[in-house]
Amino acid sequence: MPYEEIARLLQQGLKLDMPPVAIALVDGPPAGVQGLQEKGPSACSYWRKAEQGVFYASAEDHVNWPSGAMVMGFELPENVNQDLMGLVTTMFGMNYIKPEEIQHIPKYPKQAKGIVYGPLAGFPLKPTTVVVWPAPAQAMLLQEWSGGASWAKDPQGLVFGRPGCGVLPVADSRGAPAMSLGCTGMRTFTEVPDDKCLLVIPGASLAGLREGLQKVLEVNEQMRGLYLAKKGAP
Repeated sequence: MPYEEIARLLQQGLKLDMPPVAIALVDGPPAGVQGLQEKGPSACSYWRKAEQGVFYASAEDHVNWPSGAMVMGFELPENVNQDLMGLVTTMFGMNYIKPEEIQHIPKYPKQAKGIVYGPLAGFPLKPTTVVVWPAPAQAMLLQEWSGGASWAKDPQGLVFGRPGCGVLPVADSRGAPAMSLGCTGMRTFTEVPDDKCLLVIPGASLAGLREGLQKVLEVNEQMRGLYLAKKGAP
């Protein structure tokens, strides 16, 4: 699949400030992909690092923030699991999350060995998911393409919150794009501006993105013309 063309459509068609990033859960380091040079503070910190090039990060490279490692489906060593329990207890005490939420936090069921990250434009593997940072107007167009903005009997559009990384397994399991407003941790670790949200496209949806998104962009430009004409009418 021509990922470079899809990446160009996403970034130029939507006028994204940051390039789309691809993520692939793998069973080990693929040939020809360099390993991570410096361990980051969290899984989501690698999303921004991936804008600069393709790299492989092992399960061990993700455990600095144990809740993110859990969401990404990694088997946690005993000491990291204890850190996770301590973190969760702290969150309970701050009333950041409620005990009944824990069992519902999304996570990948597969015990991956690591993850390959990189710009979608030059990604060497089939992505598990693609991370995009849209502003509200751009997110609207992506939601229209995915059907998330449709007024149906059972609306499909869902917007999640913390933890922001939880939207990755949600999009993958649903087989449809999913959006998160992010969380304080995500914004701290990624330094993504407050006017951007997180939208995740599952790899399975990329095949229909080119034609579908292009149609959405064209229709919205036509509607813009109608709105401008009405706005300028006496």
